[in-house]
Order: sequence, then C-alpha cells, then structure tokens
Amino acid sequence: MSERVTLEDVALAAGVSKATASKVLNKRPNVDPRTRRKVEETITALGYVPSTGPRDTLADAAVDVVFDSMTSMYSLQVLNGILTAARELDVEVVVDVLDRAGGTETPLSDAWLSRTAARKRLGVIVVSLALTARQVRTVEDLGLHLVSVDLTGPMGAGLASVASTNFAGGTQATEHLVALGHRRIGFAGLPVQIAASRERLHGYRNALELAGIETDPSLVVHGGFSAEAGCRMALELLRLPDPPTAIFAACDGTAFGVFEAARRLGRRVPQELSIVGFDDVEPAKLSSPPLTTVHQPIADMGRVALRTLHTLARGGTPDSPHIQLATHLVVRESTAPPPSA
Repeated sequence: MSERVTLEDVALAAGVSKATASKVLNKRPNVDPRTRRKVEETITALGYVPSTGPRDTLADAAVDVVFDSMTSMYSLQVLNGILTAARELDVEVVVDVLDRAGGTETPLSDAWLSRTAARKRLGVIVVSLALTARQVRTVEDLGLHLVSVDLTGPMGAGLASVASTNFAGGTQATEHLVALGHRRIGFAGLPVQIAASRERLHGYRNALELAGIETDPSLVVHGGFSAEAGCRMALELLRLPDPPTAIFAACDGTAFGVFEAARRLGRRVPQELSIVGFDDVEPAKLSSPPLTTVHQPIADMGRVALRTLHTLARGGTPDSPHIQLATHLVVRESTAPPPSA
C-alpha cells in the first residue's frame, strides 16, 4: 500500500511553505491568486485528502478560548454563551486566561499558537484582548481560524469578530439623560485602547452634539472595568468646580463604583446624581437603586462567536465576518431629572 499524501508533500511539490498550503486548503485570505491556483492544482494532481479539514462530525473537536481575565460578570456571561453553543454542536471548550500566573507558555504567544495549531484545534476565540499585528499574522500563517469578541487590536484581513452596537448604545444612554434634562453629563470610560469604550464615547458625544450641548473635556475620564476604577473616576468628576449631574459609565462594573463615590460624597442617587451603565449584568437589577443600563446580549455574543468559528472550521463562510448584535436601553431607578429641573 502506498503511503498517504501529506500536506508537507503538497507544499514541497508546489514550492511553497506548509503554512501557505494550509491557508489555501482552508480558504484563508492573503494568498497570491497564482500561488493559490498552483497549490490547488497540486492538491488535485497528488490526490491529497485532508485528514484534519472540514468534517461531517466534529464530536472530537475542541476550541481554545482566551480571556483577558475571568473576574468579571461580563467574562462569565460570554463563557456561558460559548458553552451553550458548544453543547449544541458537541464541541469541547478549553479555557485559558491571559493574566494567569505560572506556566511556560503565555496564551497567544508564538509557542502557544504553534502548539494549538499542532493539536488540530478548530480554532481560537479571544475575548476583550488587544491582539498585536504580529499575533494576527502568526494566526493567519498557521492556518488557524480565529474569532474575537470585543476585539481591541488590529482587525486583520482573516479575523472574524463579534461585538455589540456600542455606538448606538452610547447614544441611547446619553440621549436618555439629555431627555431627563441633564446638561452636565460625565463619561467614565474604560481604557482608551478598548475599541468598545471608544465607540461608546463616540455615541456619548454624538448624543450631546445632536442636543446642541458642547462636549466638556473635563467631564470625560478613562479608567478600568472595576468598581474601584469607577469610584476613582467618579470622585474626580464629582469634585470638579462644576460637577456633572449625571454620569454614563462605560460598563456596569464601573457604574457600581460610581454608586460608591456618590455614597462617600453624600450624593443621593438619583435625586442628586443619575447613573447609567452598560452591559446589563445580573447585579444591575440588585443595586440600590436598580441600575439604568444599556443591555448588550453578552451571552449571545459568546454563542455567535462559537458558531462562527464552527462554520469557518467546516469550510463555510459566515453571513458576515464582523457581526454586531443590537443593544437597547433598560430604564430602572438610578436616573431622574437633575435637581434644578
């Protein structure tokens, strides 16, 4: 019996690298048309049959999911959506965290990505991570399928993404406060490199502009995802000579910190300070008072990310490489007209 033709045989006969042959086989972008045609002709001539390509059953398949951390309700809800889709598709999920201590291979390093490719994973899902251009190129060169949730770095030609309508959500949150009569509205944002935070800030500015309110740079601050960061930002805003009567926090975790800052300064919510968050995590319903916030379908984002990766792994094409799921405002009891209204 003759030996089975391998992908290495195809690459050697076509005069290309194994990575390029893999990209052609998996219909990845960024391959010269002449090179693609040559590899495809070689595959046909040698009678190569992929053993790790698209399969009718993916019961033995696995997906790597990498989070920035697992300390937030947001991350847990994304993971819940991923696991829901994985159960439906009979796919194993392997979770890793970028900030984990110990270990010899940092997630998404060259060594980690090479090992992931060697293990024949369906691909990788990254959640709220700032991928570098080098990482994106390495992923593409290895022929890995990759889907991002709330990507914060370069998009990359072959990188699929899932997010929510952050700009629309930022606009909705700010328009709600404007409609209540607020004119001094603070923005407590996430780190500036986070694309979602920038989009929410653009929505905030858009709503102010539509209302004829000039944006005051002193009312825009940036920090982190945590309640501690939210408290620090809110204290900075509320100690201004002309403080805001309302604060739009770019995530619910930050908004909970705004509540604490208001408590420390003796500002009643919502009588003296209105607060709007973004995410609509479960604790938003339980805060005192319950938090007005922009609902984004976080679990659905995880579910769609896994399904998109599964489609790519089977050789299919998703309906869109960059998916945005709709947001909507949920009005609760943390917002009211300003004291002077």
